[in-house]
Amino acid sequence: MENDRLNKQIVEMHLPCPSCGSHDALTTYADGHSYCFSCKATTFPKEDQEGGTVTSAPSCVFIQGHLQALKARGITLATCSKYGYVTGSYQGKPCHIANYYDEYGKLKGQKLRFQDKTFKAIGSTTGTFYGQQLYSKGKRLIITEGEIDCLTVSQIYGNIACVVSIPTGAGSAKKTFEKNLEWLNNFDEVVVAFDSDKAGIEAIESIQGILPSEKLKVARLQHYKDPNEYLMANEGDKLVNAIDNAKPYSPSNIINGSELWELLKEEPEEVRGYSLPWEIDADTMIKGIRKGEITLVTAGTGIGKSTFVREILYHLGVHQHMKVGIMMLEENTRRTAKGIIGIHLNKPIHISRVEVSDSEYKQAFDETLGKGLFVLYNHFGSLETDKLLNAMRYMAVSERCDFLILDHVSIATSGIEAKNETKMIDVLMTRLRSLVEETGTGMVAICHLKRTEDKKAHEEGGHVSLNHLRGSQSLAQLSDTIIALERNQQSEKDRDVMGIRILKCRHTGNTGLGGFLSFNRETNRLEKYQPPMEAYGFDTEDNGGEF
Repeated sequence: MENDRLNKQIVEMHLPCPSCGSHDALTTYADGHSYCFSCKATTFPKEDQEGGTVTSAPSCVFIQGHLQALKARGITLATCSKYGYVTGSYQGKPCHIANYYDEYGKLKGQKLRFQDKTFKAIGSTTGTFYGQQLYSKGKRLIITEGEIDCLTVSQIYGNIACVVSIPTGAGSAKKTFEKNLEWLNNFDEVVVAFDSDKAGIEAIESIQGILPSEKLKVARLQHYKDPNEYLMANEGDKLVNAIDNAKPYSPSNIINGSELWELLKEEPEEVRGYSLPWEIDADTMIKGIRKGEITLVTAGTGIGKSTFVREILYHLGVHQHMKVGIMMLEENTRRTAKGIIGIHLNKPIHISRVEVSDSEYKQAFDETLGKGLFVLYNHFGSLETDKLLNAMRYMAVSERCDFLILDHVSIATSGIEAKNETKMIDVLMTRLRSLVEETGTGMVAICHLKRTEDKKAHEEGGHVSLNHLRGSQSLAQLSDTIIALERNQQSEKDRDVMGIRILKCRHTGNTGLGGFLSFNRETNRLEKYQPPMEAYGFDTEDNGGEF
């Protein structure tokens, strides 16, 4: 009977509740327990094994915390009180406690945040937004990614705005939106202010279509990663501006032209092109090769595609100080390395380096490969396309290569177990296109030509057309610039002369003959050449007397 009397004898009324944040709903009793008439939580003075006071709830045991300002996060006592965000201890470890309530306003779970940024949940913290019990409807609802950001935004708006957060990080956004759709529709507009990192962007993408597009708006956090960083930098006004000017949601790959000024104003007046190694018309016609583009080089068998591209990669690395990733798939890395050093020495050292001293050889190495601007792909045995593409991505992203060299497309698809060469090349070119667009790395790739039945063979000086590319129309469609090399291997006088023909240049629109190069067998180099047209060993009749 005495216990019953103490259980009912009120000691103090209208106290703040540390569990739900109510200002006056808590009552304490003579036996030491307390009861909140708002969240229905009963607190007993019983000590657990760790010395912390616990709160009894219908389905589990919750931790009782105490209200205090979060000075390290710039959060005031009033803000913490509104949301019932308290501090306490669990198993001897201090922690922050975020209380979660069900749709009826009853405490259902707690999320504990420890100093080492680890978390633990007691009860259920999923299915509702953090702070959802405080609001039923309104003009605007602001949703953040975490509880601290929720407190931050509420405080910046004077604790009068409707602000909640998703319960268990960015990954819970979709399910939480779907489960609480009816409640969300009680607000005229919903503004999400998620973190500006990859997870936050993916969370925004995941909620696409759950709410009408005119209701869902996105605040773009451009200055700091999350709302609390704005607060700590004392730039809450920029956060308010981002939220107040939130735009209706649209997928990230759909951009309204009115949003492009920031991008356009920082663009250089002219897109930078990196010149070819020779002062020939072709370089002027295409205005060099560019990052973020695919430059395709094609020719018949044995015409000199690899030699041509090797001159380009040497020029990019040694003379233009670009970092170059090299995938010469028909030769080993030793041959590739000797090719680069040989260009530097003007000697075919891959054949013989008898005339090159050890000191000259080492100096040439130091001035080329030794500078760390060439990254080579080393492969053995069968070639798997996925491994090649992963290596190319690594070169572009981790090694930060400015250009990638691929010799050649056909062998890059040889590791795919499929019979349809066209489909294989379609897939490869699409992935290469995505890679250069995503990373901004330039690419120079070699492709082969198919046999022509009714025209002069390419190896005998026949002209190259776009429809001669072997394998797939995607080669022509997805490449930005296509350079064809033409040479008559059977000419007695001019078999070492190579014509440069531009088949496509998306950047300038220029096409046609772009000059000549001659292969110097003594130096193993390609050099600019101006042949007398009447003596040139190409068929000129098909092109009005011109090459």
